[in-house]
Amino acid sequence: MHDLRSIRDNPDAFDRGLARRGLSAQSSDILGLDQRRRALQTEFQELQARRNEASKLIGTYKKEGRDAQPLLDEVAALKEKMPALEQQEKELGAELDGILASLPNLPADDVPAGKDEHDNVEIRRIGTPAEIANAKQHFELGEALGLMSFDLAAKLSGARFTVLRGKLARLERALGDFMLDIHTNEYGFEEVSPPLLVKDDAAFGTAQLPKFTEDLFQTTNGFWLIPTAEVPLTNLVNDAILDADELPLRLTARTPCFRSEAGSAGRDTRGMIRQHQFYKVEMVSITRPDQSVAEHERMTDAAETVLKRLGLPFRTVTLCTGDMGFAAQKTYDIEVWLPGQGMYREISSCSNCGDFQARRMKARFRAKGDKNTQFLHTLNGSGVAVGRCLIAVLENYQQADGSILVPETLRPYMGGLERITA
Repeated sequence: MHDLRSIRDNPDAFDRGLARRGLSAQSSDILGLDQRRRALQTEFQELQARRNEASKLIGTYKKEGRDAQPLLDEVAALKEKMPALEQQEKELGAELDGILASLPNLPADDVPAGKDEHDNVEIRRIGTPAEIANAKQHFELGEALGLMSFDLAAKLSGARFTVLRGKLARLERALGDFMLDIHTNEYGFEEVSPPLLVKDDAAFGTAQLPKFTEDLFQTTNGFWLIPTAEVPLTNLVNDAILDADELPLRLTARTPCFRSEAGSAGRDTRGMIRQHQFYKVEMVSITRPDQSVAEHERMTDAAETVLKRLGLPFRTVTLCTGDMGFAAQKTYDIEVWLPGQGMYREISSCSNCGDFQARRMKARFRAKGDKNTQFLHTLNGSGVAVGRCLIAVLENYQQADGSILVPETLRPYMGGLERITA
């Protein structure tokens, strides 16, 4: 949600920010609605003051024996007019809020301009991809091992689901445990086990609603299945006022995530890259405004540490204005090397949302000794997507005989197992 006061103070800056997102100027329409609403508010307040004044005079007139009927008629007319004014003001307010809620966050000044993923800027590359002769993709490896089945999943649930068994199921669990241990023990994140179903307010607070309704799954009684643990974790501060001393608040969770993948027909139809259900370890930070830039770097480092420890080659890119998510002010994507595809694919996305989500959630903090409150800054990042990390391990550690070496750092989580075989 955007700050209406900021738009009033500097409409040109607001329109420039939207232009960087490829959107047309909106400040004129927004401020026009705002002016009409404020005029109605002023008129309503003036009528309310006159009604109160006239009501007091009625009593005075009656005591003095004067004719109070004109005042009674005036009060009656005001009472009839005021509800209509109030309703008009509410309707304009709802229209204004709808516009403000439909517009994406403005990009930070240092976000590179661009139209799509081809304009993203690589900032570092870690590790050198190994040369693997006749490298296979993860689904070929998993099916050959007899531990990954898309046919069985299709019988149960349809397309874009997977059944993992035996050592691959354990590998998926081990990866999640490994990630959580890094984030909690080394980076100070608090582990949370949140609900997987949320209400409208929670999905609106993190900006999944109303724009991304088609990307979500909804139950018949109105709950939304979480597309990421960002939704429940960030909403833990919904409509709250925190003390500045509590910040930064760092939270992490491993949860199933559910996405309809609307609009992805024909993309990644084979394998586990794009699923309706998958596991992800999520990181969320709640900070003061002056902390969020540094926290963004720290969060990205935590995600990168997972891949470094696993020995997986990756690169980190800054997303351009045209490729950035709706709620993000600035985003780093981490892309892991997949030998079977011969390319880097996204495995983590770490975003600083500034106060964009906090305004939607009414999430604030108060500095010590300060009577006024300020909006918090929120950040979120994958630490990392467990399914995609499983894919990366399978492809990068594949052997000529079809077996999979278990990365040394994961072996304690796998009961000492060194190799996964059929």
